[in-house]
Amino acid sequence: MEQHYTNILVPMDGSVQAELALKKAVIVAQQDNAHIDLLNVLRINHYGFYASGSMPGGVIHDLVADATSYLDSLVQTTRAATGFKDMAIHVRFGNPKTVISHEFVTDHKNDLIVIGATGMSAVARMVEGSVTAYVSRITAVDVFVVRTDENGLAIDASTVATKNKNQPKFS
Repeated sequence: MEQHYTNILVPMDGSVQAELALKKAVIVAQQDNAHIDLLNVLRINHYGFYASGSMPGGVIHDLVADATSYLDSLVQTTRAATGFKDMAIHVRFGNPKTVISHEFVTDHKNDLIVIGATGMSAVARMVEGSVTAYVSRITAVDVFVVRTDENGLAIDASTVATKNKNQPKFS
């Protein structure tokens, strides 16, 4: 049996693992002539509540602008490095677990999710649970969990943790 994908979702949270997932998704997309959706899910409840119980529009605008700029830079870098152009960027609000595994794949008819093994710190995973683990258990489409670098070598957790501290976070 030969599987071909047409619409690949790559959730991006600013982590090194997510960026490795994008690199591997491009390889699959080039082989299958598929489209890639880059998605960043903003959890505005992570930023606290203001006296009115909601976040000012200017803050939300800035968060969306930062996330959009980050995704645009990934598209430009990927195009320059690989020549692959069939990518679209998306920013959504909500819980990354449900947006990725249910809402987005339904709305955009994705048939594969390529996701980094982890983007959160160990403490955040303990408190919130892993988005990747949830997505791979719950979603109705195939999930490719990226655990190795571009050369197929296991990702060194301590090196990646240090790199992730310096990466912008958008979820």
